[in-house]
Amino acid sequence: MAQDYYQILGVEQNASADELKKAYRKLAIKYHPDKNPGNKAAEEKFKEVSMAYEVLSDPGKRRQYDQLGHDAYTSNAHAGGGAGGADFRHAQDIFSQFFGGGATFEDLFGGGGGSRRGYNGPMDGNDLRYDLTIEFEDAVYGADRKITIPRLEDCPTCNGSGSEPGSGKKRCTRCGGTGQQTISQGFFSVRQPCPACGGSGEIIEKPCHTCRGQGRVRVEKSFQLHIQPGVDTGSQLRVPGKGENGTRGGAPGDLYVFITVKPNPVFERSGADLLCEVPVPFPACVLGGVVDVPTITGKARMRIPAGTQSGAILRLKGKGMPSLRGGGRGDLHVRVAVETPVALTSEQEEMFRKLDGSLSDRNHPRRRAYAEQAKNFLREEK
Repeated sequence: MAQDYYQILGVEQNASADELKKAYRKLAIKYHPDKNPGNKAAEEKFKEVSMAYEVLSDPGKRRQYDQLGHDAYTSNAHAGGGAGGADFRHAQDIFSQFFGGGATFEDLFGGGGGSRRGYNGPMDGNDLRYDLTIEFEDAVYGADRKITIPRLEDCPTCNGSGSEPGSGKKRCTRCGGTGQQTISQGFFSVRQPCPACGGSGEIIEKPCHTCRGQGRVRVEKSFQLHIQPGVDTGSQLRVPGKGENGTRGGAPGDLYVFITVKPNPVFERSGADLLCEVPVPFPACVLGGVVDVPTITGKARMRIPAGTQSGAILRLKGKGMPSLRGGGRGDLHVRVAVETPVALTSEQEEMFRKLDGSLSDRNHPRRRAYAEQAKNFLREEK
């Protein structure tokens, strides 16, 4: 079971923005890889802390997390089309944005010892975004869908090197093979990829004719995607390793699927609860009765209390959508729409006239209360 984001930061669920910032700052500094060189556990904790802070510090993402739970954000606080790269680099981006200016750990805190990742080392692939529209029934029962995405993969001609077969690379003279350059920005010194070699530290002597020296080509890949019951518009599914391939031995990115559920003509949805409107015959509302009600698992019988008014909402417990958090279903709320009879015969009209003549204010308490409230506006015009 994945740990809750609030637990990761060590704050209560009602924590303020300032409390979130304070908690993140303390933990990010504690677990930063530059302070814990070679410690994989600390690096993973740094990524968890950064991703938890990104979700909870954004009001929109925080509301969605509180509503849908951890499944909607399983390690995907950086969801979005190629914007974050791999988990580690995205966590570094959050750290730099938090402290400002893209400053490095050494710049801010005087160094942490050990070597840091250079730009000429392995680079993990970018994350990808895919927008998927599904039917309402797919959100109810779950579904498997085949999707096709364009993504970058290693060039088959040069095996990702970017060099024409038989040729090689030479050391970049501008950065001395480090793949990076340092630029001063006010109080901070910011490391950036070398513009001459693109951060690789090497210059291609003869670019590959297939990929034009990029080392990767765009291809289309298809695979099956499982959609869990209970997803809603705005739900995000993370598919690990289905993003773009990394370079120089880097890990592939992830794919984030953004769900849109088509509206249904019968049901309106609010989280795991559903609402539908059912026309009910006039006599059933007056005398009480039983009517058939549609639910997502088939029709159900619902009792109408005597004297039910139009617009009244009755509840069928457990007849709503499956919950993404697990533990059952939401409820179905049924709005009663009293149906006035039409196309009456003369005999039926006479029966209604007799009924109307026999009724008094005691039989119409809502009308009597309304008349009292609006009496100043129901006077004869002057």
